[in-house]
Amino acid sequence: MDITDVILRQHDEQRRMFAMLEEWPRDDREGLAAVWKRLEILLEVHAEAEERYFYPELLRLGTGGADAESVDEEVEDAVKDHNEIRDAVRRVGRSETGSDEWWTAVVDANVHNSDHMGEEERQDLADFRQRASLQLRHEIAVQFLRYEAVRWAEGITPRDKDPEEYVAEQKTDEPSAVAQKAAREAEEAATTDAVTSEPSLTASDDADED
Repeated sequence: MDITDVILRQHDEQRRMFAMLEEWPRDDREGLAAVWKRLEILLEVHAEAEERYFYPELLRLGTGGADAESVDEEVEDAVKDHNEIRDAVRRVGRSETGSDEWWTAVVDANVHNSDHMGEEERQDLADFRQRASLQLRHEIAVQFLRYEAVRWAEGITPRDKDPEEYVAEQKTDEPSAVAQKAAREAEEAATTDAVTSEPSLTASDDADED
């Protein structure tokens, strides 16, 4: 597993679900509400998982991908995007399903989310691929997916975060527990590979010694 691939796959799922809403029969309000609820949970649990497990490691290792000025700027922008998506989601919840107000809020959520995903794929994910080891990307993916699996059934309460405060709180040069674990496992794997790749005594070697 690779956290950058996990995030990409979930972005695709979000795009598909917004497209599903666009094609859903407008008079089936029960169906619209059910599809939206599933998407709402996916959006918020995904955002919270990124803020808990992905962005802190990106802040520690990243330098700023593509057109981002710095890693701080790209993460601040991502958290700001999450807040804007949450605001649109709240407006959906305050509106009658299927009403003009409801659809306006759904479209706003789609616009904010689409902009966020495009920028995250261009900047954050590219930055992390270039800086993080495969083992670390795997370890983060395990934590990320475990958190989501536990919370997807009921969802979580959306909570805005101040982008600048978030970066200030999360940024550190010290390796996190998950980074230390990834480094240990990579070292152990390298040691094991070195031992198993040592040449063994062959039959011809035995014959030469005789």
